[in-house]
Amino acid sequence: MGDRWYQKAVVYCLDVDTFQDSDGDGVGDLRGLIGRLDYLARLGVTCLWLHPIHPTPGHDDGYDATDFYGIDPRIGTLGDFAELLHQAEDRGIRVIIDLVVNHTSDEHPWFQSARSSPASPYRDWFVWSDTAPADRNQGMVFPGEQDETWSYDRTAKAWYYHRFYKFQPDLNFANPAVREEIKRIVAFWLQLGVSGFRIDALPFIIELTEPGNPDSPKDFAYISELRQHVQWRRGDAVLLAEANVEPAQLVDYFGDGGEANDRVHMLFDFMLNGRLVLALAREDPEQLIDALRDTPQLPAGGQWATFIRNHDEIDLSRLTTEQRNEVYEAFGPDENMRLYDRGIRRRLAPMLGNDRRRLELAYALQFSLRGTPVLRYGEEIGMGEDLSLTGRFAIRTPMQWSVLPNGGFSTAPAEKLVRPVVTGGEFGYETVNVTAQRHDPDSLLSWFERMIRTLREAPEVGAGSCAHVDVPVPTGVLAHRADGPTGCMLFLHNLGKRAATVDLGKLAEEADHPNDVLADQRYPDVGDLTALKLAGYGYRWIRLNRAPAG
Repeated sequence: MGDRWYQKAVVYCLDVDTFQDSDGDGVGDLRGLIGRLDYLARLGVTCLWLHPIHPTPGHDDGYDATDFYGIDPRIGTLGDFAELLHQAEDRGIRVIIDLVVNHTSDEHPWFQSARSSPASPYRDWFVWSDTAPADRNQGMVFPGEQDETWSYDRTAKAWYYHRFYKFQPDLNFANPAVREEIKRIVAFWLQLGVSGFRIDALPFIIELTEPGNPDSPKDFAYISELRQHVQWRRGDAVLLAEANVEPAQLVDYFGDGGEANDRVHMLFDFMLNGRLVLALAREDPEQLIDALRDTPQLPAGGQWATFIRNHDEIDLSRLTTEQRNEVYEAFGPDENMRLYDRGIRRRLAPMLGNDRRRLELAYALQFSLRGTPVLRYGEEIGMGEDLSLTGRFAIRTPMQWSVLPNGGFSTAPAEKLVRPVVTGGEFGYETVNVTAQRHDPDSLLSWFERMIRTLREAPEVGAGSCAHVDVPVPTGVLAHRADGPTGCMLFLHNLGKRAATVDLGKLAEEADHPNDVLADQRYPDVGDLTALKLAGYGYRWIRLNRAPAG
């Protein structure tokens, strides 16, 4: 792949059912999303990632599909989806969709057939055991909500495996027929025009589950197989995977060793995410510096996807118990703010006390780190959460567009909404909404537009190298740089509340008329880089030099 578009992308993720309702039934839909594409284009989004769009009973917010070839009728039709792809392409926006094929819904026709008889052609599409496996109470993804990973089915007279909830039976990837079916599913959506897939729970997809073996083998060859299939069907399609595994295992998801990038193109950087949140809690960049130094060397074409908030809880499982407790104390002091003994179910604005300085700092930092930035819908206007909702639904409330009823999300009566809109108080739609911020040139939304435009003029960040600038700096300050064929960007971020002065004079000989391209306030000229001022929670993006030709 010559032009790796995903390395220079700005990814925006959303749930269709909570973004914009076009027909007044209380559920967001594809036509509503089409109507908001101009908003996304103005924001600077270049890639739209849609959470599950398939037909579903809705027991797990769409992650329990009953038809991988269809569209959930609540949000529209295949025709609507094709129109979305066309309209997005007209605006220079690519679309990727969730590929949730580790499991199906227990209402999927495949599973209904499989459980009906040992002679069913779909029996071996799932993982069965005639006896209760010894490890059936191990490996739960949702502790506190999930008691086991094997459940007994009376109709089948056997135990079936489910890494997630019991209504989500795992597909058997040791079965060649299952592997081929997933390829057909992928090919179908590529033919319609999607630009790739976000692969949910990839480590569990390649797990060849053996009853009684909590450390079942993983078949990485299937990732290579799927990648090759995808590239033949659409050369520029991308596989973005979720694999929250130990650092030593990460490179295996990109390739089979050496310089080959023959598996996924991108991985979400969970290690960086946990350390970034810890750094914000401590107001100290030490953990981030360690993360940059510890980053595994990726093969050419391999890319990280960075994020602060995604559609799930902030996962702190890779931190130590002491570190996790520090983050809890700073950002999730109440038990109701936490989830699964490992995470925080809040949006960033309330976590940071709605401090505009810290919000800008956090996102300026994320967007300047190596990799491709991913932004969750509503973060660009500083939306809050609804902790009265269960689990992960707290951060899956409808988009707040205006002061109209239901925040402009839907004209339906409030009781018919797919989920209640955040109302009243500091984060209610009456105060936090797109329309109000659109009229304010100093709003968070206006800042995001400027920041993203600036990022898109600095391809070194996504496509180049990233390195910590190892010089003495005041406590709380992180200095790092991004280098590429187009030049060099220098970044300063002050995670602390005290103002600081930074001496980066050692870089002066590389500089060619250096200047601020994004900063929290107007600072004195960069000069010879020896006395760079930074306010508390301040940041400066400095163009150090630029190549004369792209």
